[in-house]
Amino acid sequence: MFFNKYFHNAADSRVGKMFPYVLQDKETAIRRSLEDTHSPTSRLRRTITTPQQSPSPPDTPPRSPKPKKESIFDSKSEAAKKVELIAKSRDERRQKLADEKAIRDQIGVHEHTNPYYEFARMIQEFKSTLEFHPLKETDGVVENQITVCVRKRPLNAREKNRNEVDVVTVPTKNQMVVHEPKHKVDLTKYLDNQHFRFDYVFDESCSNETVYRFTAQPLVKTIFEGGMATCFAYGQTGAGKTHTMGGEFKGKQQNFKNGIYALVAADVFKFLCQPPHCDKNLVVSASFFEIYGKIAYDLLAKKQRLRVLEDGKQVVQVVGLTERTVNKVDDIMDFIKKGSLERTWEQTSANANSSRSHAVFQIILRRANTRQLEGKFSLIDLAGNERGADNSKSNKQTRIEGADINKSLLALKECIRALGKKGKHCPFRESILTKILRDSFIGEKSRTCMIALISPSVGSVDHTLNTLRYADRVKELVANDFCSGESEESQNDMDLLSMEDELLENSRNVIDSCVYFHKMACQLYDSSKQAGYSKYEFAKNWKNLLREMIDVQKIAYVKAAEFCEMLEDEA
Repeated sequence: MFFNKYFHNAADSRVGKMFPYVLQDKETAIRRSLEDTHSPTSRLRRTITTPQQSPSPPDTPPRSPKPKKESIFDSKSEAAKKVELIAKSRDERRQKLADEKAIRDQIGVHEHTNPYYEFARMIQEFKSTLEFHPLKETDGVVENQITVCVRKRPLNAREKNRNEVDVVTVPTKNQMVVHEPKHKVDLTKYLDNQHFRFDYVFDESCSNETVYRFTAQPLVKTIFEGGMATCFAYGQTGAGKTHTMGGEFKGKQQNFKNGIYALVAADVFKFLCQPPHCDKNLVVSASFFEIYGKIAYDLLAKKQRLRVLEDGKQVVQVVGLTERTVNKVDDIMDFIKKGSLERTWEQTSANANSSRSHAVFQIILRRANTRQLEGKFSLIDLAGNERGADNSKSNKQTRIEGADINKSLLALKECIRALGKKGKHCPFRESILTKILRDSFIGEKSRTCMIALISPSVGSVDHTLNTLRYADRVKELVANDFCSGESEESQNDMDLLSMEDELLENSRNVIDSCVYFHKMACQLYDSSKQAGYSKYEFAKNWKNLLREMIDVQKIAYVKAAEFCEMLEDEA
């Protein structure tokens, strides 16, 4: 201890000699600490202060405020400020897009990979604002001279695999909405919701029996009252026409028992056994034929070619048509199966087995002794209404088929209009189909039912709208015609609309023909460059191609001239 004490004293003496102010400060600090320790105030402070409390830090002088940092905008030019603002807005936009992407990622893998998921969300939001009151079995049946209804089929497996969405909504029993996806100029997606109204609208949950109850069943009693009944299915290939008229499909097998053909036959035999019809001595017979192009073929006689002629009384006769007597429903079922196998089918992009002909199945009532016609029910499965240009396997044959089909469908519409107007000229000679069905469009007791079949997928929305517009025009014209006090001006407007439809149809045919003409002309020209080509074959093919093109344009020219004359008369 003596050494330590001596060492500290020696150290302090050296420090005092070299740095006298350090030693002085140290002595002053020791003296102050001793005074604080022995003072009464210090003892009182130690008594009150708890061991957990630490002495308060000595008061520090207030700090002077820091100088304000100069903004970068104070020392930069206006151009630099605008560049920074643009960069800031760009960062905000990128952050917004990143947030939207995160939201889309949260929706799910299925919707994220679906190219139509945004339209599906819009459709769901639209449906949430509607009140649904679909058709029920207990609803009443309204009997009209002309009934127009629409049936929507469910999405098939191929459409579901392509992640296509349902763009058709059926809120009530007589209304429907088609959500047509569209894009604005800035590529913003939106829906064009188009509303339609018909006598009945069947959604995807309705069965064939339900459709039959509201469409063809009320027409059965017409043929027992001396009238003519007609029921036809219209729509795009693959929309369900054969499914509705012939029967449901289970794979490649068709159940003919629940089709409208068989259901009508069953009710005919029920009426036949009930009074007063059981005392009329009526005989039921059936015939089944198809119209392919401009020729009729008998499906019950191995597609024998038929001739459609008028007799001296201006009654249309189908020469050579097989008409067989039936005694029960099973006989009719056998005819339907046999005729369906003989029908003309073709593979298209819309359906693997597409019907390219109009199939006409007729149930006829005659007096047993006199063979007098009592009534006739014509059930027609029309060919698909799509154009040949819409088919990926389009060729010259499919183009001719499409032209014949569209021509007969336009003529059918005009005949229905004439039936509704009661007394107007019926243009039944415009096609083979309407010529054969002439007796179904005349007379006060004639009744017609049209079933328009549509596909709900987004890929078929154009064909769906075309089908609905055709059906809506038929019903709209008939509804206007039944209005009391209809003026001559309104009738002229209807004729003008009909002429406009024909003009647009011919215009579309000319455009399609020009595309085909250009393709074939290029092929012929290339073949002429080959060594040893046949000049005769080249000239012959070129002449036929020109003749076909001239015929199409000539028909279109005549229709355009008639339309111009009608517009000039209106002016």
